[in-house]
Amino acid sequence: MIDRHLEKEIRGALTRFPAVTMIGARQTGKSTLARKIAASLGGTVFDLENPRHRLVLEDPLAAFAERSTGLVVIDEAQRMGDLFPLLRVLIDENRRPGRLLLLGSASPDLRRQAAESLAGRNRTLILHPLDLPEVGAEHQNRLWMRGGLPPAFAAPDDPASLEWRCAYLSDLFERDLRLFGFDLPPERMRRFLGMLAHLHGRLWNASQLARSLGIGATTAARYLDIMQQTLLVKRLNPYYANLGKRLIKAPKVYLADSGLLHALLRLETRLDLMAHPVIGASWEGFVLQQMAAILPDDWETSFWRTSAGAEVDLLLLRRGRPFAAIECKANVSRPKPTKGFFQACEDLKVDRRWVVYPGQECLPLGKGGEVLSLAEVLVRLVAMARKKSP
Repeated sequence: MIDRHLEKEIRGALTRFPAVTMIGARQTGKSTLARKIAASLGGTVFDLENPRHRLVLEDPLAAFAERSTGLVVIDEAQRMGDLFPLLRVLIDENRRPGRLLLLGSASPDLRRQAAESLAGRNRTLILHPLDLPEVGAEHQNRLWMRGGLPPAFAAPDDPASLEWRCAYLSDLFERDLRLFGFDLPPERMRRFLGMLAHLHGRLWNASQLARSLGIGATTAARYLDIMQQTLLVKRLNPYYANLGKRLIKAPKVYLADSGLLHALLRLETRLDLMAHPVIGASWEGFVLQQMAAILPDDWETSFWRTSAGAEVDLLLLRRGRPFAAIECKANVSRPKPTKGFFQACEDLKVDRRWVVYPGQECLPLGKGGEVLSLAEVLVRLVAMARKKSP
């Protein structure tokens, strides 16, 4: 079993909060991780997809009275929204830490219920797909190609992995979006996400996408919000600074998991990816995916682009200030940054200037830059994030 980074954080939160909510996309391993934690703590697990468990929780007061001293895990908690006000009452009767661990797919209803009913009593954490430190740097290409959903990553071969990811997407469009409360035509959402795959890593233009789909720009923006809420899409906002520059203000949009991107584009093997125009944007999105999985709450990811051509693919911010500038290069043999990258670094006064590529060697560049492997960047960021000062 792969050790998940979030386990330590969840265990820590259970020592401080009466309730902890773990959310994530389907099949990220929430149930497996929660059952492991519950087993070690002598907890009880209720799965609301199990009719018997639902029946027990029809009378939550009695169910919790029998389990007043241990951890109670409620899986798929979004399926019983009327349970949350009662959970608040139960917690207020006994505020000891570690009473509840709530699990759910990335449902807006679950987030809203936890925020409204359990305010001040709950800590919400996101379980991301598998990341590079979890699987090991030696598996980087497989993780990039197949993505971080555990069944896709662990499939016996690339065709089996692609088949699983395509079935995952079909279930999402046909069933899961409706279960999450989105009453949208499945075929329209399929086309929408397919078009996002072709625009992966580009600037968001609602009007252009809307025209292609025959919908309004407002509807296209709403669809994007839905995809972001369900953790399928990552919106990267530009960094604003009053430096007298004309800045690009539209966000960039990425599929949140590289494996789902490749499934939407029907790319089965690494050779397919290397021959496809999306390879550069795919690598950039994969690097962003890894950053999102390891960075703590006081860090942000952004980008910088001026109308004159100065650009930083990924700008890491710590406590709102530029910390590192990253240019992503999918080319292993010649990962050379653009002139605009160094100009942007000068404008932003960023000293950490990293070119991240799929290779393993780390090489110095001129103008204070470095060519780094993704694994090395993640090691550095984890170490820096642990320091109290930037």
